[in-house]
Amino acid sequence: MSNQELPILHLLPNAHGRVRAGHPWIYAESLQKHASLPSGALVRVMTDYGYDCGIGLYNPTSSIAVRLLHSHETDIKVDFFVKRLQSAIAIRERIFPDMQSYRLCFGESDELPGLIIDRYGAYCSVQCLSAGMDIRMNVIIEALKIIIPGLKGVIAKHDSALRIKEGLEQGEYIVYGEIPDVIEIVEHGIRIHVSLLHGQKTGYFLDQRLNRAWVQQLSHGMDVLDCFTNQGGFAFHAAKGGAKSVLGIDSAAQAIASSKKNAALNGFSMCAFEQADVFDMLKQSVQEGKSWDIIILDPPAFTKSKATLARAKRGYAEINRQALKLIRPGGFLVTASCSQHITSQMLIDIVQMESKRVNRRLRLIHVGGQSPCHPILPIMPETSYLKCLTFEVE
Repeated sequence: MSNQELPILHLLPNAHGRVRAGHPWIYAESLQKHASLPSGALVRVMTDYGYDCGIGLYNPTSSIAVRLLHSHETDIKVDFFVKRLQSAIAIRERIFPDMQSYRLCFGESDELPGLIIDRYGAYCSVQCLSAGMDIRMNVIIEALKIIIPGLKGVIAKHDSALRIKEGLEQGEYIVYGEIPDVIEIVEHGIRIHVSLLHGQKTGYFLDQRLNRAWVQQLSHGMDVLDCFTNQGGFAFHAAKGGAKSVLGIDSAAQAIASSKKNAALNGFSMCAFEQADVFDMLKQSVQEGKSWDIIILDPPAFTKSKATLARAKRGYAEINRQALKLIRPGGFLVTASCSQHITSQMLIDIVQMESKRVNRRLRLIHVGGQSPCHPILPIMPETSYLKCLTFEVE
C-alpha cells in the first residue's frame, strides 16, 4: 500500500505545535474538513504546510479524533504490535527482573494509544480504550502469543467509562484461552490471590507497587489503618514490615472477603478487615477517641474531569482532615490521589491547609508516584496521574 492510499487528514493552520512536539492526540477541532471515515480507520496526518506527522487511528465519535502511532508505516499488523510490545516488555523485565506481574503496556506511553495490558504471569488483562485498538483485538492477541510463549489466557476488561466516549460497548469477557478463578502473584515476598474474572479494573492496582514497599519499610511496630484497602495491598505490606496491628477498611464486600483470604494465606494474624464507608468510619473513630500510628488513604479517583475538580478537592480535604485527627504524635499520614487533575502540589496544599485547621504540624518526608511500569510521557501530562505523599505528623 502506498502513502497515497491511506486517507490523509490535514491540520488547521497553527494547530501543529503540540503535535510536532510529540503529543499523540489530535482533537477533532484541530482538523480541516474531510470525507467521512469509519471508526478505527488508519489515517495519515499532515500539517497545513505539508509536514507528514505519521499515521494514526481515527475515531469520528471521540473528541480525540486521531491518536498518533508515531510511525510512518502504511499498515499495522501483527509484526507492528510485536515490535512495540517487545520494546515495552523489555523495560519491565529490566526494572522488575524477578516479577511476573506488571503493566506490560501503558497506552500512549508505550506508543500504543488506548491499549492497556496488565500481565499476571501466563495471563493478561486487556483494556482497549480507543476504537482503533478495539477493532484490532485479534491482532493484539496474536502479538501477545508471540511475546509471551506460554500465554494461557487473556481477558478483556472493557468496563471503563472511557469506552463510552469512544462509542464502544462495555463488558468483560475472555478473548483467548482460559482464565482461572484465582491467579497467584508474589509482590515483595507477599503471596496474593488475584481474580481477573471478578476483580476491579484490570485485576490488581500495580501502579502503587513501590509505594507499598515504602509503607512496608515504615511500619515496624506501628498500629496501621489502611483506608480504601481494596485487596489489602498496603495492609499486607505493613504486616510484612512488622506492624503491631493492621486494620483495612473498604466499602466493597468482595474486596474485604478477598483481603481476609490473602491475609490468611500469608499468616498475617495481625491484619483485620472491616466493610465500612471510609468517610463515616473516620468520623466515628474521631468521636470514639481512637488513634493509629500510620493512616493510609488511597481512595478511588474523586474526579475524572476539571468540571468536578472543586468537589474532588472537598473530598480529599475531608478524609485528610479526619485522618489527621486520628494520628498519634510522631505518626505518619500516607495519602494518595490517582486523579490526573489533582497535582502533587494541590494535594500538598490540601493536606497543609487541613493540618492547620486541626492544629497539627507536618513534615513531608516522602513523595512517591506511579510504578515505572506506568511510564510518563513528559510531553503528555495525562500520563502522569498517581501521587503518594507521606507526612510526619506532630
